[in-house]
Amino acid sequence: MPRIGAYIRVKSDDPALVLCSTAERATETLALLLPCLSTIPEIRYDRALYLAECPQLLEAIRSIGSDASPLMVVGHNPGLEQLAIALALRVESTAERGRLQRLAQKFPTAALAVLDFDIAHWKEVKPGLGRLADFVRPRDVHGADDHDED
Repeated sequence: MPRIGAYIRVKSDDPALVLCSTAERATETLALLLPCLSTIPEIRYDRALYLAECPQLLEAIRSIGSDASPLMVVGHNPGLEQLAIALALRVESTAERGRLQRLAQKFPTAALAVLDFDIAHWKEVKPGLGRLADFVRPRDVHGADDHDED
């Protein structure tokens, strides 16, 4: 997890807001990630994210009531994988197509999907609007921790 956190710090913007499941594994994952970030985001723990499916995750994002961006969601599969695939259906390049294919094959523990949206408010998010700007699995990060899962 620390390597994914370092990857976020180097390759992406730190999240301004994190929606996190209250499940022990999700909160532990976030706790491992936070020291790797250069700024501490606002964190909202939400019991409804526990094992939430794609429609519930999408509704949680739409109902944030804030335009904080970037947004990070820490939760569970298969819901997060289904959400990322549904949101990233607008493929604009060969590289994006490759990322989407890797994502669809497996979204392992501690994987990171970065989606970009051309929207003004989170309430506007809907399937097919996102571009899959990045998809990284722990094994993709050089020197990945032995305990990260694929």
